[in-house]
Amino acid sequence: MRNETSSGRALNVALAVRYALFAVLATVLNLLGQMAGFRLLPAEYAVFGGMLVGTAVGLVSKYWLDKRYIFRFRSAGLQAEGRLFLLYSAFGAAMTLLFWATEWLFHLLFASEPMRYVGAVTGLSVGYFLKYHLDAKFVFVQRAGGSSPLAATHSGPPGS
Repeated sequence: MRNETSSGRALNVALAVRYALFAVLATVLNLLGQMAGFRLLPAEYAVFGGMLVGTAVGLVSKYWLDKRYIFRFRSAGLQAEGRLFLLYSAFGAAMTLLFWATEWLFHLLFASEPMRYVGAVTGLSVGYFLKYHLDAKFVFVQRAGGSSPLAATHSGPPGS
């Protein structure tokens, strides 16, 4: 028989697994976007341009997955959606700087494409961990009385 504690732990484990899978998916999409940008852009812009393309693809896909399947948030219109995405993106920008710095450091230290991608995965992994905690505390939150700070609705606790 499960008690509230074991039920809560199971919920947390399921949420963590789902979040990790989405982070992996967004990371793969990010890397595919980077590879496409790296191969399609002129050589002098290839590294930074690829990083920008990958970041955009990863951000949009991760936002949609987090909003819908992790935090179960429904925005109350286009304006609220825009504000939510901007706040999510602001925290994402800070994590992106961490990710880019890590990737660029690997690029400088190892001067190889495979190791640059190892740096990307490392930076993304740390960034996603920190980002979840920022989003849970500041972005996808409910205020007293059931309203969110962005006039959106939440259909249940994270992972429910």
